[in-house]
Amino acid sequence: MGASSSRLEKALTVAPEKERFFGLENFGNTCYANSVLQILYWCEPFREQLIQYCRDLDSEAEDTLLMGLGELFSHISQSKKRSGVASPSRLLQLVRKQNEMFSGNEHQDAHEFLNWVLNDVSETIDKVEKKRADQGNGAQPLPAANGVSGQTSSWFNRIFQGTLVNETRCLGCETVSCRQETFLDLSLEILPNSSVSSCLRNFSETEMLGGRDKFFCDTCGCLQEAQKRMKVQRPPNVLVLHLKRFKYVEHLGRIKKLPHRVAFPPELRLGNVVYNAPGASALYQLCGIVVHVGAGPYHGHYVTLIKSHDQWLFFDDESVNPVSEDAVWNTFGSSSEAGGRNDHAFLLTYIRRPEDWDHGPKQRKATA
Repeated sequence: MGASSSRLEKALTVAPEKERFFGLENFGNTCYANSVLQILYWCEPFREQLIQYCRDLDSEAEDTLLMGLGELFSHISQSKKRSGVASPSRLLQLVRKQNEMFSGNEHQDAHEFLNWVLNDVSETIDKVEKKRADQGNGAQPLPAANGVSGQTSSWFNRIFQGTLVNETRCLGCETVSCRQETFLDLSLEILPNSSVSSCLRNFSETEMLGGRDKFFCDTCGCLQEAQKRMKVQRPPNVLVLHLKRFKYVEHLGRIKKLPHRVAFPPELRLGNVVYNAPGASALYQLCGIVVHVGAGPYHGHYVTLIKSHDQWLFFDDESVNPVSEDAVWNTFGSSSEAGGRNDHAFLLTYIRRPEDWDHGPKQRKATA
C-alpha cells in the first residue's frame, strides 16, 4: 500500500495542479460502469464541456444521466484533494431507474453500457436544445449533422459522432447507391494475430452480395448481385473502438471470449478507411483502454488504463496506480488459444491531436 501510494504521489508531481486522480467505489459488480466512467472522465474535451453545460442547465435536465455525469465529474474535478475515491452511487441510481438491463447486480458488458450512456446523453442534449430553441432562449437550432436526417450538431455530437457511408454497387447496371448513418463507436471483428489497423481495413472491405443475399436494385427493378462496402465519411474527434472479443460459437452452443492478439498503436490514422474526406490524414492519439480480465463473457472484471500527460495510470475501481507502458502492450492478447494472459483490451479511445480537430459548424447565439 505504501509503495503504490508513493508511486502515485510521484506521478502527481508530473501532472498539472488541476488534475484529479480518483478511483470509483464498487457497489457489487459495477466495475463495468466504473471502467467506462473513467475513460469518459479522462476524455478531457468531453469532461470540460459537460461540466460547463450542466452548470448552465439549472433544472432543465434534472434526474437525467447527463446531469448525473456532470455532478460526478464536477465533484471529482473540484475536489481539494488531488487523489482519493469518489462514489458514483447517485449516478448508478439514475442508470438503474432508466434502464432495466443495469438494474441488478449482475456482471454486465462494458461496451453495452458505454453505448447506452453515449446515446442517452446525446438524446438528452438534443431535447434540451430543441426546447430552448422553441422557447427562443439559447442557441438557434443547428442543421442536421452532415446532412443525415434527425441528427443535430450539438457540442456532444461534435466530439463523439462520426458518419458512415454504406455504398452498394449493382453489378447488373453499375448504379451506385449510398446511405449515410451516424455512429458513436465502431465495433470491429477481430482475428488471431491481427492489429487495429487491419481490423479497420476489414471493416471497410468490399463484400459480395449474391445467392440468397442478393441486392434489390431500384434501377433494374429486381434482385441483383452487388458489391457492398462501408466507409467512414466523417471521422469523429474522439474515436471509440470496440474489439468484439465475445462471439457466439455455433458448435459450442454458447458465447466465448476470443483471446486473440490484436495490436493497437499509440497513434493512429484512418487512411483508406475514410471515404473522400480530409479526415483520412488526421492523427489520433491513444487516450484510454477498458480491459476485460477473465476467461468468459458472463464473469470477470473490468479495469481501465489511462494516458495522462505522458504517463499511464491503472484504475481498478477504488485504486489508482501509475504503470509502465509495458502494462498497456500486455493487453494486446494472446498469440495462441492455449494460454497466455487473461487481460485483454476491449474498448479503446483515441483523441485527435488539437491541430487536427474538426470544429464543425459554429453555434450561433440567439439575440435578445
